Amino acid sequence: MDFPVTFQIFGKTVLAHPVFETLGIFLGMRFYFYLKRKSTEKLSFNTSAAVLIGATAGALIGSKLIGNLEDPYALFEHFSFKRFWTNNTIVGGLAFGLIGVELAKKIVGHKESTGDLIVYPLILAIIIGRIGCFLTGVHEETYGLPTTSVFGMHLGDEYLRHPVALYEIAFLIILWIFLKRIESKRKYPSGFIFQVFMLSYFTFRFFLDFIKPKVGIIGNLGTIQLVSLSVIIYYIYKIKNTIKFKL
Repeated sequence: MDFPVTFQIFGKTVLAHPVFETLGIFLGMRFYFYLKRKSTEKLSFNTSAAVLIGATAGALIGSKLIGNLEDPYALFEHFSFKRFWTNNTIVGGLAFGLIGVELAKKIVGHKESTGDLIVYPLILAIIIGRIGCFLTGVHEETYGLPTTSVFGMHLGDEYLRHPVALYEIAFLIILWIFLKRIESKRKYPSGFIFQVFMLSYFTFRFFLDFIKPKVGIIGNLGTIQLVSLSVIIYYIYKIKNTIKFKL
């Protein structure tokens, strides 16, 4: 396979990453609305609208902000709006989307968790997006460090690299199966599946970034790892309280 994979759309050459990212968002949203129609838990219009606006605004701001702060030196020394707008990361989107939802819920006075329903659509959207990351190779900053391991692949340059996008896809498929098994075992309080998803995904991303190119912010830890650590600590606390409530 030759990297990067591109598509001809309206006479222009487009990298696979934005194509699959857009497809992932579209299919993830369709899956979410399908699950929402089937769900017995109904939210009022005001609550649904507030959660949607909070999640969208938070995710948009967070994905751009954290994506650019991965290399703060480049951001501040050679700032350009085009670079700022095109840099994004799912880690920032999830973390700030969570903040946006929690703020929106406080505004409308909704105290119950609203996260479980979005878990599997999120996983589906990320998997599809990561297919695009893999097909783009080294032409966007979603590749791994050079490696001599059996997993190394040529992604568009002379090095064998960790195919980190494939690692993430494999992890998310396993996580999907694991969460389904948790659901089938017993009834947990609303929001528990989302909490396990967030803890699992951010723990995975923390360790995955050790085999990705990054700028060290504190020691050898990059921006994404520092954000991941904050979310991990938050959800360890949340899950501890949820399990205590269950018992």
